[in-house]
Amino acid sequence: MARYAAFLRGMNLGRRRITNPELCAAFEALGLEEATAHQASGNVVFDTRMQKTAALERKIEKGLGTELGYEVATMVRPLEEVAKLAVPPFDDAMLAKAGKPQIMILQKAPSAATQGEVMAFDAVDDRLCFAHGALYWLPAGKITDSTLDLRAIQKLVGVNTMRTTGTLARLTKKFA
Repeated sequence: MARYAAFLRGMNLGRRRITNPELCAAFEALGLEEATAHQASGNVVFDTRMQKTAALERKIEKGLGTELGYEVATMVRPLEEVAKLAVPPFDDAMLAKAGKPQIMILQKAPSAATQGEVMAFDAVDDRLCFAHGALYWLPAGKITDSTLDLRAIQKLVGVNTMRTTGTLARLTKKFA
């Protein structure tokens, strides 16, 4: 039995509301065991014998789509990989002067050409870095003050969801 984390896009935003117990029950109805939600933003840790993350993503997306009546983009990672994702690839001096490091968890790794297009958005106030199959963003201050064109980046990288690296660190500490 392996432990995974699912990161769901757009949960508990607008009219999309689901409680953590309801979300965990939906996961367990799919045959995923010991489902536990972390925070109320679509982070679910679960156990399963399945080993292919792409197959798990499809299973969860289909099951939640049926259960909730809307599509839920899903990114799944083994829990030990989440621990690596939680460590931002920026040096300590950069981290000390900046806002909260963000991570865009990607469903599929972009091509080298696409990564180059995304890196064209890298700037002094909005540092970007690909690592561990994810895109890291280090804003200079609050993300709401940033001028980074996230929509353009999201179009380039495809299906994704954003979290802070702190959220991933807390999730890893709680469930590892």
